[in-house]
Amino acid sequence: MEEKYFRKVMTAIILVVLLVLSFFLLRPVLLSIILGIILAFIFTPLYEWLNKRLKSKNISATIICIILILLISLPVWFFTPIIIDQSFKIYQASQNVDFVTPFKKIFPSIFASQEFSSEIGSTLRSFISGIANRLVNALGGLILNLATLFLQFLVVLFTFFFVLRDKEELVLYLKSLSPFTREVEKKFFDSSKRITASVIYGQVIIGLAQGVVAGIGFFLFGVPNALFLTLLAALAGIFPIIGTAIIWVPVVIYLVLEGSTFATVGVGIFGIISSSMDNFLRPIIVSKRTDVHTSVLLVGMIGGLFLFGVLGFILGPLILSYLFILLEIYRNRTVPGFFIKKFS
Repeated sequence: MEEKYFRKVMTAIILVVLLVLSFFLLRPVLLSIILGIILAFIFTPLYEWLNKRLKSKNISATIICIILILLISLPVWFFTPIIIDQSFKIYQASQNVDFVTPFKKIFPSIFASQEFSSEIGSTLRSFISGIANRLVNALGGLILNLATLFLQFLVVLFTFFFVLRDKEELVLYLKSLSPFTREVEKKFFDSSKRITASVIYGQVIIGLAQGVVAGIGFFLFGVPNALFLTLLAALAGIFPIIGTAIIWVPVVIYLVLEGSTFATVGVGIFGIISSSMDNFLRPIIVSKRTDVHTSVLLVGMIGGLFLFGVLGFILGPLILSYLFILLEIYRNRTVPGFFIKKFS
């Protein structure tokens, strides 16, 4: 009896040690692995469509990998120099732009105090300069760390390929490790799949699409530094509540002050289309999926951004959502959940 107990304890200790060592081993590439899994989830519909016609998992997954490489490498190759250049221009321009005078014309009573006006102008100048400076530093860091990024991208690519090809076996393996009963296990995996689709397609993809639509307006009507503004609009579009309006509305105000009536109307129309896309696209994409409360998305994205960087836009909401899935399973009630709706 003592020998059997001793073996169990030693097995547990060895397992814990190996898990800890594996974590430290994988920590440098952990986010790359997670990104590969997320990308595989996004491209699964395309892979399944292709695999039905080619009848070969390896060939289908290879073709999707080539598509992914082109989708990432070509924009990076062409747009990175432009974004760096535009970031420098915005940084330099922000040092000389008079932010206060336009606000004095629109809100004369609020900006009557010279001291208050100077403080607001200084704050706005620092904010815009900081954004441009951080983006330049980030892009510069990408160039300086090309070797490391290449290795990280290889991890993403291999993870992407094998998860696409072997996702059924992977899910079965994860289910075999699950401590839950079959019923709870089925609820969790089904709801996790729906909620992942809801967050990725309903929030991230739609947000990026909104930013692109706003960006098309910037390009068509000759807004200065349009690519940089499009990037900001795409990032803002991902955030719930905030949206692309935080980018295109100031651009419209700038065009009004510049007296560009045609450009003002054009950018405004594209901006309104961009902001309203959420209203008719989200019900189509999120319909029949698990719906996540806006507070979970917003708090998860902000927390995820601090913890994981840009990838936290996706990971943050997913982690919180999976927690609330388990809480809903634990509640086991017919009353609809507050944080997660349409749960079943």
